[in-house]
Amino acid sequence: MALQLLRQAGHAPPEGTPGTQMWLQSLIDALVELSSRDALTGLANRRSFDLALAREIDRVARSGEPTLLLALDIDHFKRVNDSWGHAAGDLVIKATAAVLAETVRPMDLVARVGGEEFGIILPNCPPAFGETVAERIRRKLERTPIAIGPTREIRVTVSIGGAYAPQWVRSTAALWMERADLQLYRAKSSGRNLVCLEPSAVSTVSAEEKNLLFAVSPTQEHE
Repeated sequence: MALQLLRQAGHAPPEGTPGTQMWLQSLIDALVELSSRDALTGLANRRSFDLALAREIDRVARSGEPTLLLALDIDHFKRVNDSWGHAAGDLVIKATAAVLAETVRPMDLVARVGGEEFGIILPNCPPAFGETVAERIRRKLERTPIAIGPTREIRVTVSIGGAYAPQWVRSTAALWMERADLQLYRAKSSGRNLVCLEPSAVSTVSAEEKNLLFAVSPTQEHE
């Protein structure tokens, strides 16, 4: 069954002698990799992205390093499906994923988090460069023709919202994502094909974050 899953996903079977310890470990590694990837684009999937978000926000709370989260949405994607069909929609999603992956640094994590929605975690991204990075992504996608047939190309745009993880503050991945989504909504409601970032890396601490800051951890309860 494991080999069948790999074949269906287009992965080659592990090298080596079947049944050996090295072969079995390679098989397990391949399955773990498969479970963390989006089948259509090859990007990190939502599960992998959520785990990375949680790790990153904890790291920023300890280190204070500025980390930017971008939330992206393909503009008017329903029109693509309605006009050209779902196969064309899949091609647009795959092409968008490829542009995102090639535009960011190797240390950044790009994920497909929904149908036409993507997320990017950019560690060590100072506020002075955040909008420049996001604009570079937006412009690159706007200028990239996408082939949806032998003789037909279309262009799409994206709306981008961004928020920095609270520095030195105990928060949650959900609150961080909520802030980025709020900026994405602002970009879309302002006309789409725009970048909207929180004005500062120092976010206002919410009431929920204040409760987290002063909450007693399970470890402290037993001290």
